[in-house]
Amino acid sequence: MSKKITPKYSPEVRERAVRMVQEHRGEYPSLWAAIESIASKIGCVPQTLHEWVKRYEIDTGMRDGVTSEERERIKALEREVKELRRANEILKLASAFFAQAELDRHTKK
Repeated sequence: MSKKITPKYSPEVRERAVRMVQEHRGEYPSLWAAIESIASKIGCVPQTLHEWVKRYEIDTGMRDGVTSEERERIKALEREVKELRRANEILKLASAFFAQAELDRHTKK
């Protein structure tokens, strides 16, 4: 099974496409019609451009949701929690090991 390769778009292309949708959405009967028209001009599928527009609206407060900045912060905190849990597990194992070694030392006397 082959994985479909999707092209990466630069931040400048994304910003320009979203700006075009925002500037020209009044010229179309719906937001989706504007997105379809502009997506074909920049060479991406409408769903992709729609995601970019939604992300822009969330980041600028026009739509409810978690902003990109908040999402990155959450990811960083989740990584930190995972790392701390791993460290905590290592410390628990080390503590049990040294406690057992101490017990073994006392029983050999």
